[in-house]
Amino acid sequence: MTFRLPFLLALLVALSLGAPAAVGAQAGVAMSPDAEGVTNAARDYIGAFYEGDSTRIVRSVSPTVVKYGYYIPKGDSTYHGTGMSYAQMLDYVRQVKASGRSTPASAPREVVLLEVLDQIAAAKVVAWWGTDYLHLAKIEGRWMITQVIWQSPPKD
Repeated sequence: MTFRLPFLLALLVALSLGAPAAVGAQAGVAMSPDAEGVTNAARDYIGAFYEGDSTRIVRSVSPTVVKYGYYIPKGDSTYHGTGMSYAQMLDYVRQVKASGRSTPASAPREVVLLEVLDQIAAAKVVAWWGTDYLHLAKIEGRWMITQVIWQSPPKD
């Protein structure tokens, strides 16, 4: 496996700054301005839900987003599915902000770039609620999340 110098430099800078987020890339995904834009959108997505910052949703998520996920409710043993619209995302993060809840600095904030092309990209994020797979598109020069599928951590 070969590592590209810009990726290693970005990783060293992140580690030296004590950044809580992990950023990785699949083989063949080189760090580039597009990869940086995709990474920033994915970080905004996690940060919005962790910090209750609706401006990060506006900056990184398309208003036409389609989000659907699977979770196992307490006391149940099977997955249930649920959707979340753009408006529901905004409402949720505003509720997080209003509640004053904070996500611990030790909570996972992993971003893995799966593929970055010139118009579309795919990324994986791991957060306290589980794993999300993001599809992104470059819309008017900005990387925006257009689709999300997620699931809560699997029961052991």
